Amino acid sequence: MKIYTKTGDDGTTGLFGAGRVQKDATRIESYGTVDELNSVMGLVRCHSEDDELDTVYAAIQNELFILGADLATPMDVKSEYIVRIKAENTLQIEKRIDSFDARLPELTNFILPGGTRASSYLHLARNVCRRTERLTVKLSKEETINEHVLTYLNRLSDLLFVLARWENAKAGIADTVWKKPVDE
Repeated sequence: MKIYTKTGDDGTTGLFGAGRVQKDATRIESYGTVDELNSVMGLVRCHSEDDELDTVYAAIQNELFILGADLATPMDVKSEYIVRIKAENTLQIEKRIDSFDARLPELTNFILPGGTRASSYLHLARNVCRRTERLTVKLSKEETINEHVLTYLNRLSDLLFVLARWENAKAGIADTVWKKPVDE
């Protein structure tokens, strides 16, 4: 099988079971940004040295693959090959948030992204996740999407924030607190 097909040379791409669309369509932007997020999670995994966290990051990457396929496939396409994000995926994220957050000091201030490389990449992942969410909201106004996707993305960005804090905490690095500028 060749890597290049030349079918997209005209600026279109194929949807699973649903014909071709322009590459700048909201659906393509949405699942393309999921792919970008998955790549950032790959960077996180390269810079984290914790086996427990690597298991979590691997699970997130697998779920993002499912999410991308979900968004790439219109809801009216039925196939045994398509797996969609479910409410259970979001519940698992909530359990992870609760587990890691319980081990962190209470957050009483806004914090700035940074700290360890893994934490910094998790903050980047959180921002890409928020962009994905915005694009997916836009898509949901144009087309019917899986009802569980937006909740999943919203909760995932919360998990990425908590994991960024956890990466710093386990490395003994305090979160950098944002300080309001003092008027002169």
